[in-house]
Amino acid sequence: MTGRSTPSTFLKNVMQNGIGRYVCQLQRITVKFCKSSGASRGTRDFIENHLLDFTKTNPGVVVYLKPRRNRSPQLFAEYLNGRTESMNIANFTKDEIFQWVEHFRTRSGTEIMRFRKEWHTDTPSIQGVWTPFTNKDTALNVTELPNEQSSQMIPPKSASDQILEIAKQIQSKELKNPSEKE
Repeated sequence: MTGRSTPSTFLKNVMQNGIGRYVCQLQRITVKFCKSSGASRGTRDFIENHLLDFTKTNPGVVVYLKPRRNRSPQLFAEYLNGRTESMNIANFTKDEIFQWVEHFRTRSGTEIMRFRKEWHTDTPSIQGVWTPFTNKDTALNVTELPNEQSSQMIPPKSASDQILEIAKQIQSKELKNPSEKE
């Protein structure tokens, strides 16, 4: 018995789409329908009621209508990456067709696949994943708990106290090395 492998990929975005500006990946939609068939009734209703609004809100998507006799209605979507998707929309209502057109409009055009990981990087780090314990003292690994020293509260310093402390350190360095100043 041979194992069937499903295609998989890493999570990615089409050319960083949406970082600077968004470019709709849907290039063209073709609606093929019959003018008299009962299976095309929902398609004809969609064309009469929703298509004009869709074309006004999405001027970058070209819409073609192809009437043909005694054939089942179909919806074709072509994307900028060259991929084409088709769907048989026989006996669909106008609202169902509108939902599928919106689905095609919001897709990136890449094939739907199973993700290998939730995150992926092209330049992996040899340090591994950062945790809150990454840069802690290793002596904490063997400390017996509860520990008096670890349990003591360190009072927070205000920004003014920190600035005064830095100024004192700078003055003490200048007093120790007056020749460096000149």
